[in-house]
Amino acid sequence: MEESLNTYFAFLVIGAVLVVADGQLIMRASRVYLRSAYPDEGAANSMGRMIGVLFHIITLGVLMLLSTIDIPVEGAVQQVITKLGIVLLLLGAAHAVTLSVLGNIRERQTSQRITQETNAQLEERKHDEPRPIVNPSMNGNNI
Repeated sequence: MEESLNTYFAFLVIGAVLVVADGQLIMRASRVYLRSAYPDEGAANSMGRMIGVLFHIITLGVLMLLSTIDIPVEGAVQQVITKLGIVLLLLGAAHAVTLSVLGNIRERQTSQRITQETNAQLEERKHDEPRPIVNPSMNGNNI
């Protein structure tokens, strides 16, 4: 019984360290990545933090669920190795999904910023352009 309990805790500790390490990398990198899309650095940091927290919650939840599943392999070491292999595969998938979400957020924010800048420039040009002078004595029939 004690060997299975040690195996269980070893899996949880190693898995949690892997999840937290990957999550911290995502949080730090996402802040820098999103700064080009958000004019306000605080907004980029907040969005990166929220995405990192979401990553941690989901992957730690999957880790906890996986810890309760009994995988039929020989020995405690094989059990831990097999489960950690599954954790690494799931972490890779979660990391890829997170990168995709970050890319979508950055693309959407950049598109919105470019649209706003373009609209502002068009408005500025509209007000700066000289208007044609219309001579009231001339009507449209004179050629």
